[in-house]
Amino acid sequence: RRGSFLHGDSGWTPAMQRQLVAAGVAVTGVAAALALRRLVVARRAAALLNKLQLKTPVPPDVEISQAVKLTPIKELFDRKFGLREGELFAHGTYKGKLSLSVYERLKHQPDGNYVVVCGINPTPLGEGKSTTTIGLSQALGAHLGQQVMTCIRQPSMGPTFGIKGGAAGGGYAQCAPMEEFNLHMTGDIHAITAANNLFAAAIDTRYLHEQTASTNFLWNKLCPADGSGRGTLEPSMRPRR
Repeated sequence: RRGSFLHGDSGWTPAMQRQLVAAGVAVTGVAAALALRRLVVARRAAALLNKLQLKTPVPPDVEISQAVKLTPIKELFDRKFGLREGELFAHGTYKGKLSLSVYERLKHQPDGNYVVVCGINPTPLGEGKSTTTIGLSQALGAHLGQQVMTCIRQPSMGPTFGIKGGAAGGGYAQCAPMEEFNLHMTGDIHAITAANNLFAAAIDTRYLHEQTASTNFLWNKLCPADGSGRGTLEPSMRPRR
């Protein structure tokens, strides 16, 4: 930069000053060229994707989600992230799971930047962590040409069926299709729900039996008496003693 460092310190010749200024201009020019290149790449990539017609006033979230023409998940990941055959397991057209083989293949690649959005109280319009996270990803990916992956949690049924009405972001910064994201995703939430219900039922049943039956009653149920009046454990029951 031009200032006291170049023009006030002793020992700096005019030739050295001109070289430093030229180097600074060159570095600035390279940085500007790289930024411009990223912007051009982002514009070209955006031209290949489906355009969303922005409306004023902003429609409800569900109308925005249903209005956008989505790109099939396999086509999107193959084009943007270079996934190979068998590294994405599709669940329908617009959802899927990544194989752990992707991590094994790319674990030697340099790490990227990890940005965490947390601890935000939502505004009265509902703009909180999810909306901020998705909006930030849109800015980095769609406008600055960076390669971005957004990771957010699947909504629970509480906010989905409560007054909030979902947790997929909002407005033009949301996950789509929002109905599938809020309710089903890839079905894992239903497996967790079934496992939780089974565990709760097993605990409830055991608590009921232990509170309403004596030890002798339980023993006679588990080990009914034989002809001689003796109750014994079956061989398959002995390892669990």
